[in-house]
Amino acid sequence: MQQIINFLIRNKHFLLFLFLLFLSLIFTIQSHSYHKSKFVSSTNFLSGGIYNWRHSITDYFRLQKENERLLQENERLHNQLSALGIDTVATRFIDTVSFDKPYTYIKGRVIKNDYSKIDNYILVDKGENDSIKPDMGVITDKGIIGIIENTSKNYSRVISILNSNSRINAGFKKSNQYGSLIWNGKDPNIVQLETIPRQALIKEGDTIITHGRSTIFPRGIGIGTILNYKLDETKSYYHIDVQLFNDMTDIGFVYAIQNSDAVEIKSLEMPGNE
Repeated sequence: MQQIINFLIRNKHFLLFLFLLFLSLIFTIQSHSYHKSKFVSSTNFLSGGIYNWRHSITDYFRLQKENERLLQENERLHNQLSALGIDTVATRFIDTVSFDKPYTYIKGRVIKNDYSKIDNYILVDKGENDSIKPDMGVITDKGIIGIIENTSKNYSRVISILNSNSRINAGFKKSNQYGSLIWNGKDPNIVQLETIPRQALIKEGDTIITHGRSTIFPRGIGIGTILNYKLDETKSYYHIDVQLFNDMTDIGFVYAIQNSDAVEIKSLEMPGNE
């Protein structure tokens, strides 16, 4: 304590000078609009730099999370190829675009995601210029999130599965029983599977997938697992709660699914072609 007092006494003239300089700067800034604007600009620059630095740190940790998702997806794809007896190393550099297959996947990024309303929508940064069209399914590496409703040149609006108007064919991974996937507007990570007949064999934990009964989603894309279920009042159908694989409050990168056979299939489904 004595050392501090000695320091103040020894440097009293210099400290008094700094104090008076500080007061003069304050009075100058307050009384002159030019100086005040310069000070505010400097403050904004400093605070902006701090916010930008903080945002960069946040993005870095988010990037780690996205990288982890991509690694999990790559692992799953490699395991699927291995199960088919395909050497993933030998085929790594094959251009798969040249293959004759009905489905292709177009990557996009979510720039707006609603999940707290009754009718929720998702905005994606890909549109007509990227071959995105209405009625294309949208998924992540974990499962489905919705269907393209309309597009502009560079953006697409997706009807989220968390939408009262959403109806998607879904069913059991272990059987051919399927029904209609809807949302009751409550929990954003739990949807409902309806019109499953009482004859179906059900247990909690069963995996629910897309059943390929339309041109939108191929069969086998994950949706979630059965959380609980009960028979309706007529004892004819089950009401099933499905815990989604996706966290619908945290959607980053997505894939739009393009079915090259969609037009041909729909033409056969039109009245007069049956």
